[in-house]
Amino acid sequence: MASIRRTLSPAFHSRSYHNGAAGFSSSPSNKLFHNGNTKHFPSSTPSTLLFTVVNLIYRRGWRRSFCRCLFFFLVGLLFGIVPFGHMDTDIRAEDFALPDLRPPHADLQLEDPIVSYVALGVNTRSEEQKEAAGSIEPLKQLIVVTPTYNRAFQAYFLNRLGQVLRLVKPPLVWIVVEEKTVSLETAEILRKTGVMYRHVVSTHNSSNVKDRGVHQRNAALEHMERHKLDGIVFFADDDNVYTLELFESLRTISRFGTWPVAMLERSKNKAVLEGPVCNASQVIGWHTNEKSKRLRRFHVDMSGFAFNSTILWDPKQWGRPFSNPIRQLDTVKEGFQETTFIEQVVEDESQMEGIRPGCSRIMNWHLHLDARNLVYPKGWQLQKNLEVTLPFK
Repeated sequence: MASIRRTLSPAFHSRSYHNGAAGFSSSPSNKLFHNGNTKHFPSSTPSTLLFTVVNLIYRRGWRRSFCRCLFFFLVGLLFGIVPFGHMDTDIRAEDFALPDLRPPHADLQLEDPIVSYVALGVNTRSEEQKEAAGSIEPLKQLIVVTPTYNRAFQAYFLNRLGQVLRLVKPPLVWIVVEEKTVSLETAEILRKTGVMYRHVVSTHNSSNVKDRGVHQRNAALEHMERHKLDGIVFFADDDNVYTLELFESLRTISRFGTWPVAMLERSKNKAVLEGPVCNASQVIGWHTNEKSKRLRRFHVDMSGFAFNSTILWDPKQWGRPFSNPIRQLDTVKEGFQETTFIEQVVEDESQMEGIRPGCSRIMNWHLHLDARNLVYPKGWQLQKNLEVTLPFK
């Protein structure tokens, strides 16, 4: 009797046993997916199914990293959703109420002391600073009056005087007086000097040359009286020469001050000294060399004195018995304008102050350098150039 042996199929030998339980077969017939069709779904719990899917993806090699990220993401999501504590959601309006900032009620009784004055160290310090600042007196203002007119050296004279005044410490105001009208050339010079100035015009028509300066100074005096300018007035002609020491000394004047002036005669062959003789700051006499001027009460040059401007518009302060305006006179002889003007300001030498003790310093010079025969250039320009032109070699 013939016997037939039946060989086992390869699928049967490929089965694996673990603890007597059969696992999943590795044959293609037992895979979850085969040629895109579902062949077999083992009956298991949802966790087993998730593990199976993860195991299949894990075996793909390059998908292991993605599988791990997905796994930890699911675990983190699970922990984020599950509540671990209790939160009180009952919000009351009292929780957001502002605290009471009102001061506590104070029961003030009659026996309690009442503070009426509090002294702070800051106030004491400020008072000390005010006292220290009050001990330093501010500089007096200087009012420099300069009459000018159109002539050949006018530009040179004004520029020279302007540069000197520019070096003087402020406050200083320069009153420049012209006759009839304001010239553009003079206004341009005044602007370029950098000195605070006032450009005034004398409307008085003067037929005599010697009276020209008198009316111009009176126009400046009227301007100071109208505007009540406070300072030390000094008549500084533009053709004189001045030192900075003179302007600094003017600020020491209280009422009226005077000093000697060196004068060059018109013949230019000698110089004379005109002004006070002093014992310290007291005037005890006068220098004079001209016999025709010995009849003058005060022998002083127009640029050899200065006075307080309040005498013009506040006569009660200085005890003046009359209140007539103080002006220079054009009706007196030439050379007597100074003495007749000073007689209206002071009574005698006891009311004068000698500038610089002893009056031994010459601080300004009166020079006669006018060129009367030269024509005044219009706009500071000559119509013709020099006739001779030399080439440069």
